[in-house]
Amino acid sequence: MDVRDIERDIRRMSMIRRLYDWTMGLAATRHAERMLAAVSFMESSFFPIPPDVLLIPMVLADKAKWLRYAMVCTVASIVGALLGYAIGMFLYEQAAVPLLEFYGYLDKFDEFRAIFNDWGWWFVLIAGLTPFPYKVITIASGAAGLSLPIFIVASIVSRGLRFLIVSGLLFWFGAPIRVFIEKYLGLLFTLFVVLLLGGFVALRYVF
Repeated sequence: MDVRDIERDIRRMSMIRRLYDWTMGLAATRHAERMLAAVSFMESSFFPIPPDVLLIPMVLADKAKWLRYAMVCTVASIVGALLGYAIGMFLYEQAAVPLLEFYGYLDKFDEFRAIFNDWGWWFVLIAGLTPFPYKVITIASGAAGLSLPIFIVASIVSRGLRFLIVSGLLFWFGAPIRVFIEKYLGLLFTLFVVLLLGGFVALRYVF
């Protein structure tokens, strides 16, 4: 990595930090729910900050709306995922390449496309549950021509589970569970998916 790469990474991290702080500030505004929908939509296609940054303080502030907020995140995220899919399918050179380069996944993108025919459903499911940038997978799905119905179903399952679990934990356990969600829930989701995949692979070999 040369000096220019280091400088580019520093600028990128600085911009993401400013966006993170700005997004957190939206939770305290009277337009918080609309902003939650907007961030959920954008995060599925190009925005770097996950909607959890807004979802967590909003549920803690009004736990009676935990299910409503989870559904807002899910629906907006699915619509945003369709935009990411369209970017990958129709605007690869114009929009997808700059976005993938910004997130540092352009060099690995050919690997994604090469195995999407066999693992497309699982890629969408994994990205929707884990901390992996979901926008990379929505763009990859469109670029690889993953079946749109499969993409939609996998997105609904993964994103719906993710937001319902996060919001539900906050409803049941309140503020004390926040640190666990922010630090460890993504890792637990990842381990769950890895074990699930391992189970299916093992079954294929056994039977």
